[in-house]
Amino acid sequence: MASEFDLIARHFTPAAPGPEAGVPLGVGDDCALLAPRPGMQLAVSVDTSVADVHFPGDAPAAVIGYRALAVSLSDLAAMGAEPRWCLMALALESDEEAWLADFASGFHSLCQTSGTALVGGDVTRGELAIGVTVMGEVPVGEALSRGGARADDVLAVTGVLGGGAGGLALWQRGERDLDHPLLARYLKPVPRLAAGQALRGLAHAAIDVSDGLLADLEHILAASGVGARLEREALPLATGLREVLGEAAAYRAALCGGDDYELLVSLPGHLLGEARRRLAGQGLMLTAIGTVRAETGVTGVDLDGAHGWQHFRGGES
Repeated sequence: MASEFDLIARHFTPAAPGPEAGVPLGVGDDCALLAPRPGMQLAVSVDTSVADVHFPGDAPAAVIGYRALAVSLSDLAAMGAEPRWCLMALALESDEEAWLADFASGFHSLCQTSGTALVGGDVTRGELAIGVTVMGEVPVGEALSRGGARADDVLAVTGVLGGGAGGLALWQRGERDLDHPLLARYLKPVPRLAAGQALRGLAHAAIDVSDGLLADLEHILAASGVGARLEREALPLATGLREVLGEAAAYRAALCGGDDYELLVSLPGHLLGEARRRLAGQGLMLTAIGTVRAETGVTGVDLDGAHGWQHFRGGES
């Protein structure tokens, strides 16, 4: 197996970023040196993607690379932050050149389109796992958080729900057409970065839907000390989800399936129209799915206690 330094030099050392990237010193030293812009706060998040837990280990390498970064960038989107930099820690079982080249290509392609500079990381031998730390900037005082939801706010979600779970179901059935809309939503999710930035100043609270709508809604409610009522029939289901899973399972996927990486926001009802107008310019819809209530708990849906993905409780609970 090649040394980790050879692998880093060959696949994970991009051209030196320009001054506009805010990287006085990037890959190749003990630390990177970064220069946030004046008037900005730094938003930082880390996610670990493990083969056959977060993604199929036999998925195309370029897809795995893209997805590892996408799911981390989704956290910046939920804060309304603009991505700037990332670090990657990669554990590999082998140094197969073709696989690494494809993996790096997928990772770098999203770096480029999202404006994210890879500034460091680590490569080691082990079972396939990718840890990605993302760093972004948000104007002081404008970051979205989980803790601001207020009674009588509207709950709304970007895009559609259930596609991640639907795509996983198709993969498990043997579907390998990466152009299938549901499979694409599972394997190549789109972090809603522009949407998060557009919702600054409108949303009281926000979170990305990674573990399932109900699970992530509960994080907002707990942080805000409020409850919610959901409208089941208002949930925007991904196209083709009913056909793949059936009616009941499609709604369960929308509520509990996870891997959608849409944004769930709480905002005043009178600002819903403005929020929709801003997102329409991105070709993205914003659907009202319920309201925030002063009384704690969630009403309007009944799934026998199911909440969403939890790693140490055997998955969906």
